[in-house]
Amino acid sequence: MENFKESDEIKYQRAKKKANQIRGFYYHVGCYCVVIPCIIFVNLTFVPEFHWFWFSMLGWGTGLLMHGIEVFGLNPLMGKNWEERKLQQFIEEERVKQQRYNSKNK
Repeated sequence: MENFKESDEIKYQRAKKKANQIRGFYYHVGCYCVVIPCIIFVNLTFVPEFHWFWFSMLGWGTGLLMHGIEVFGLNPLMGKNWEERKLQQFIEEERVKQQRYNSKNK
Protein backbone atom coordinates (compact mmCIF):
# COMPACT_ATOMS: atom_id res chain seq x y z
CA MET A 1 0.00 0.00 0.00
CA GLU A 2 1.26 3.41 -0.89
CA ASN A 3 2.31 5.48 2.10
CA PHE A 4 0.43 8.81 2.11
CA LYS A 5 2.52 11.48 3.76
CA GLU A 6 0.71 14.49 5.10
CA SER A 7 1.95 17.93 4.27
CA ASP A 8 2.58 20.41 7.04
CA GLU A 9 -0.57 22.30 6.04
CA ILE A 10 -2.77 19.23 6.50
CA LYS A 11 -1.16 18.51 9.86
CA TYR A 12 -1.72 22.13 10.90
CA GLN A 13 -5.39 22.02 9.86
CA ARG A 14 -5.93 18.76 11.72
CA ALA A 15 -4.27 20.13 14.88
CA LYS A 16 -6.31 23.33 14.62
CA LYS A 17 -9.53 21.32 14.31
CA LYS A 18 -8.62 19.24 17.36
CA ALA A 19 -7.78 22.36 19.39
CA ASN A 20 -11.14 23.89 18.43
CA GLN A 21 -12.94 20.71 19.49
CA ILE A 22 -11.20 20.72 22.86
CA ARG A 23 -11.95 24.42 23.35
CA GLY A 24 -15.62 23.74 22.54
CA PHE A 25 -15.70 20.95 25.10
CA TYR A 26 -14.22 23.17 27.81
CA TYR A 27 -16.74 25.87 26.94
CA HIS A 28 -19.47 23.24 27.31
CA VAL A 29 -18.09 22.22 30.74
CA GLY A 30 -17.97 25.87 31.82
CA CYS A 31 -21.58 26.48 30.82
CA TYR A 32 -22.64 23.33 32.65
CA CYS A 33 -20.81 24.46 35.81
CA VAL A 34 -22.49 27.87 35.70
CA VAL A 35 -26.03 26.96 34.63
CA ILE A 36 -26.66 23.81 36.68
CA PRO A 37 -26.10 25.55 40.06
CA CYS A 38 -28.49 28.29 38.92
CA ILE A 39 -31.10 25.66 38.03
CA ILE A 40 -30.61 23.98 41.41
CA PHE A 41 -30.98 27.34 43.16
CA VAL A 42 -34.20 28.15 41.29
CA ASN A 43 -35.62 24.69 41.96
CA LEU A 44 -34.85 24.68 45.67
CA THR A 45 -36.03 28.27 46.09
CA PHE A 46 -39.39 28.01 44.32
CA VAL A 47 -40.34 24.32 44.41
CA PRO A 48 -38.28 22.71 47.19
CA GLU A 49 -40.66 19.77 47.59
CA PHE A 50 -39.86 18.38 44.11
CA HIS A 51 -36.23 18.15 43.00
CA TRP A 52 -36.65 18.44 39.23
CA PHE A 53 -33.12 19.78 38.78
CA TRP A 54 -31.91 16.16 38.58
CA PHE A 55 -33.49 15.80 35.15
CA SER A 56 -31.55 18.79 33.78
CA MET A 57 -28.36 17.78 35.52
CA LEU A 58 -28.44 14.16 34.32
CA GLY A 59 -29.64 14.96 30.79
CA TRP A 60 -27.09 17.68 30.18
CA GLY A 61 -24.42 15.67 32.00
CA THR A 62 -24.99 12.74 29.66
CA GLY A 63 -24.58 15.04 26.66
CA LEU A 64 -21.43 16.48 28.21
CA LEU A 65 -20.03 12.99 28.76
CA MET A 66 -20.72 12.05 25.12
CA HIS A 67 -19.08 15.29 23.97
CA GLY A 68 -15.96 14.49 26.02
CA ILE A 69 -15.82 10.94 24.69
CA GLU A 70 -15.96 12.25 21.13
CA VAL A 71 -13.42 15.04 21.62
CA PHE A 72 -10.83 12.98 23.45
CA GLY A 73 -11.25 9.88 21.28
CA LEU A 74 -12.42 7.54 24.01
CA ASN A 75 -15.21 5.98 21.96
CA PRO A 76 -15.00 2.22 22.60
CA LEU A 77 -17.12 1.43 19.53
CA MET A 78 -14.93 3.13 16.96
CA GLY A 79 -11.61 3.58 18.73
CA LYS A 80 -9.15 6.44 18.60
CA ASN A 81 -8.03 6.08 15.01
CA TRP A 82 -11.28 4.96 13.42
CA GLU A 83 -11.61 8.03 11.21
CA GLU A 84 -8.01 7.81 10.04
CA ARG A 85 -8.36 4.09 9.25
CA LYS A 86 -11.54 4.76 7.28
CA LEU A 87 -9.90 7.56 5.33
CA GLN A 88 -6.98 5.30 4.45
CA GLN A 89 -9.43 2.56 3.42
CA PHE A 90 -11.32 4.92 1.10
CA ILE A 91 -8.08 6.28 -0.36
CA GLU A 92 -6.88 2.73 -1.06
CA GLU A 93 -10.22 1.81 -2.65
CA GLU A 94 -10.04 4.85 -4.92
CA ARG A 95 -6.45 4.02 -5.85
CA VAL A 96 -7.46 0.45 -6.80
CA LYS A 97 -10.41 1.73 -8.86
CA GLN A 98 -8.13 4.18 -10.66
CA GLN A 99 -5.63 1.41 -11.42
CA ARG A 100 -8.40 -0.81 -12.84
CA TYR A 101 -9.70 2.04 -14.95
CA ASN A 102 -6.21 2.85 -16.24
CA SER A 103 -5.44 -0.78 -17.07
CA LYS A 104 -8.74 -1.15 -19.02
CA ASN A 105 -8.09 1.97 -21.05
CA LYS A 106 -4.56 1.09 -22.18
